[in-house]
Amino acid sequence: MTDATQQIEGRTAMEIADSVRTLLERGALRPGDALPPVRALAERLGVNRNTAVAAYGLLSRAGTVVAGGRAGTRIADLSPVAQEGYARDSVLRDIGAGNPDPALIPDPSRALRALAGRPVLYGEPVIDPGLEAWAGDWFAPDVAPAELRLTITSGAVDAVERLLAQALTRDDAVALEDPCWLASIHTVRLSGYRAVPVPVDTEGMTPDGLRAALAQGVRAVVCTPRSQNPTGADVSARRAEELRGILADHPYVLVIEDDHYSLLSQRPFHSIVGPAHRRWALVRSVSKFLGPDMSLAVTATDPETAERLALRLSPGTTWVSHLLQRLAHALLTDPDSRDTIARAGAHYAARNEAFVARLAAHGIRMAAGDGLSLWVPVGAPARDVAEQLMRRGWLPRTGDEFRLAGDEPSRHLRLTVHDLTDAEAEALASDLAASIPAAS
Repeated sequence: MTDATQQIEGRTAMEIADSVRTLLERGALRPGDALPPVRALAERLGVNRNTAVAAYGLLSRAGTVVAGGRAGTRIADLSPVAQEGYARDSVLRDIGAGNPDPALIPDPSRALRALAGRPVLYGEPVIDPGLEAWAGDWFAPDVAPAELRLTITSGAVDAVERLLAQALTRDDAVALEDPCWLASIHTVRLSGYRAVPVPVDTEGMTPDGLRAALAQGVRAVVCTPRSQNPTGADVSARRAEELRGILADHPYVLVIEDDHYSLLSQRPFHSIVGPAHRRWALVRSVSKFLGPDMSLAVTATDPETAERLALRLSPGTTWVSHLLQRLAHALLTDPDSRDTIARAGAHYAARNEAFVARLAAHGIRMAAGDGLSLWVPVGAPARDVAEQLMRRGWLPRTGDEFRLAGDEPSRHLRLTVHDLTDAEAEALASDLAASIPAAS
């Protein structure tokens, strides 16, 4: 606790909150600084404990402070977090971007020329009828028909953000996979929720990790059933059954399944949502196979969540362009486009498998997993290995960026290798093998 906290003053909740904001604006308090416990602050100011609680509540809802449970309340740290995509202003070969291959994204030009129809006006349905009908068939094998309620959002990140917002308030706890997709970390952090890490192994979220998170009172769980980013893990049938059993005792915890890789995945879909679960959502975006610029996702939810989500998608103000929806529908129903998507999924899997075989020849053994990238164990601090690779002309991504918990440095790199030639892939495997002992 800093000496500046002794300068906090006020007799009402608003006065106390304003005092903290003023100290922060003047630089007396800084991001990460701990604030006094509620009881200690109330005693020093001579106010009721509930007044101090209310003051911290005002600060929390404004995003000024973050409540960490037993760790206390701290000034929020809003420093930038890592983002997906290409690194800017680097002369090194970027092998950490996580992007799809542009050559394997369906060409929209023919579909664009064919788009026609009357203009869509204010107050019309949020989801375009053609896309809604197609998506109903897409979700039907995985969602009970009686519960199939669909809506549309501007991508998976938008869907997850809206789903959490309609169910949670600031400081509520959310279970996230650890390591975790960068966008999920960013969403939870900026919304003021408290992330509770759940370890991930080769079969997805671990049962013990989910039990521990639920015991901490999480009100939502965000899970990736296929191609978990960054590990590439897929939830197995056995693991899904076990997780459903654990969640059966918590039917009102919102479970969000982000099936972002869907049509590209070479693995079956296994849901962790049981038939009696009351709050759930299955999100499927098109960005990985129709391109990141096609910012669109379809979400299936339980009826109550669907109604709450609809309130946050008002026709005429926050809808998703019907032209974009019609373009997505045209591509998703076009045989040539679907063939391109199928070839893309097979290509990513084959290139990843080939690189894993190259690594094995150099003594680095791992499973390929599922997805656009590989989660490579390096047996040494990942940042040290990355530094060695950078000296050899490569720009990898370390596992540290994806972690939620733990003080120990990551020992994994996330590598995107599907766009490397055979010669480049062999050079990278050789350089990685040489970098590991140099970093140890």
